[in-house]
Amino acid sequence: MLDNIPHIPVAKGIDWTVKKITDWFSFIFDPVQEGFGWLLDTSAEYLEMVPPIIIIILVALIAFFLTGKKFGLATFSIVGLIFIHNQELWAQLMSTFTLVFYASLISVIVGIPVGILMSKSNLAQNIITPVLDFMQTMPAFVYLIPAVAFFGIGMVPGVFASFVFATPPVVRFTNLGIRQVSDELVEASDAFGTTGSQKLFKVELPMAKTTIMAGVNQTVMLSLSMVVIASMIGAPGLGRDVLSALQRAEAGAGFVAGFGIVILAIIIDRFTQSLNKG
Repeated sequence: MLDNIPHIPVAKGIDWTVKKITDWFSFIFDPVQEGFGWLLDTSAEYLEMVPPIIIIILVALIAFFLTGKKFGLATFSIVGLIFIHNQELWAQLMSTFTLVFYASLISVIVGIPVGILMSKSNLAQNIITPVLDFMQTMPAFVYLIPAVAFFGIGMVPGVFASFVFATPPVVRFTNLGIRQVSDELVEASDAFGTTGSQKLFKVELPMAKTTIMAGVNQTVMLSLSMVVIASMIGAPGLGRDVLSALQRAEAGAGFVAGFGIVILAIIIDRFTQSLNKG
């Protein structure tokens, strides 16, 4: 019975759609590729121009004060970053950080307003939730295909793929955090005659800060997890070294580059957690 059902050309339809989107919106994609690509490359170049010792000291000082003047994270940051520099991976680290920073920034800028919209409208939540499910469960490698079609190769498609893959957590956590705000607090703010925007910015968002920051943390970590995958479409950084080591079966080089990603991940994770506690 199932064999009698006509074949549905889903793959061809998606190929046609991606091609048409690429053709129709090339006037947007091309300037983004050039302008945003220039911003990413310039940011990485300027970071590389700063003496490593200055960045290491700055990161250690930030870690020291963020963690309540404790030496644990600051010491780890110093040792970890010196190790990366010693392994001649500093330039790759700066490229990786640039990619993660911009991908996370865009995800947060887009994700938090979408999460707020979901928290204010059940209809919006019912429509957006399946989209988030799709974004989170689709294999990350699949996002590389339209990314390359739209933006070519390099850091820009890497940021695009990371953005799609990493945005859902901050959207979900923002929605959850605002919906969990106490009804009594909301009713009290209404009784005092607050406007919708006042209630959002002075009551709901402050009360939901912990949950929202947990979502931001997860978004940043997911962006970092895309580093190796993005290297497959020309994104520079530590991921490219891991990919190169895989292709050449060089376990040592792959481990060292992977360890560099782990160090960066731990530092970023502890930083965002400390901001949440603050």
